[in-house]
Amino acid sequence: MGYTIIEKIMAGHANPKVEQVKPGDIVWIDLDVRSARDFGGANVVDRFEKEFGPQARVDDPSRTFFTFDCVVPAKTIPYADNQHRCRGFARQQDIKVFDVNQGIGSHVMIENGLAQPGSTVVGTDSHLNIMGAVGAFGQGMGDQDIAFAFQNGRTWFEVPETIKVTLKGQPSSQGTPKDITLAVLGHLGSSHALGKAIEFYGEAVDNLSPAGRITLASMATEMGAIIALIPPNQQVMAACQASADQAVHADSDAIYCEEIEISISDLEPMVSLPGTPHKTVPLKQMAGKKI
Repeated sequence: MGYTIIEKIMAGHANPKVEQVKPGDIVWIDLDVRSARDFGGANVVDRFEKEFGPQARVDDPSRTFFTFDCVVPAKTIPYADNQHRCRGFARQQDIKVFDVNQGIGSHVMIENGLAQPGSTVVGTDSHLNIMGAVGAFGQGMGDQDIAFAFQNGRTWFEVPETIKVTLKGQPSSQGTPKDITLAVLGHLGSSHALGKAIEFYGEAVDNLSPAGRITLASMATEMGAIIALIPPNQQVMAACQASADQAVHADSDAIYCEEIEISISDLEPMVSLPGTPHKTVPLKQMAGKKI
């Protein structure tokens, strides 16, 4: 019996060690990256000091980060105070801060090689599952959970089932990765993948650039999924400066809860209509509509 990508990543990071995991198992896993944004970061610091004491140390400063990307620069005194609180804690703990104007936190982690294929990343960002773009497991968590991760370097997860989605065909010359993403979202809706992982396959997926993969993985949350994982290609491995043995691939006999094929042949530009992101239609249907 083979295993999916998420099952392999969780088994590989399990602490205590386990030989294998299956959907429904509760597994404690080591975290390669623990992060907090300027939004929620001050709450993480407050939780950390309240629960573990003002003199407590984070588990591993080299794996712990703050990213400022929500309100940069701060537009109010309270928000400036929050960022100041994070900076002070970071100096005390010798934690790196990706400060104002360094970019979106999740992208910064990819660009700086912190989120590696096969790694585990958590933070105070509901779209941190974007790490699936490089074949990593990323997850957004609340400030109390992140404070625990800062102090302990690990947390627990329930192993999810996985849906295998294969995209058939190629989009039109006007079809972009965002259009592919909207087509998938329109097919799955907001609840079909609820609580599950998704693995994406197909020639169009293989050909996606790192930026295109980020676009597809970034909307896993809108699909209700825990994460959307895309097996890394050579371009992704090079961008991450990762070695071949870091990439995690599903076994050929991996067990999926469902396998879905979605045709994207000659896919044209798409648009989401008001109300819900998965209410998608071809853009040409909306030609002439006043916004």
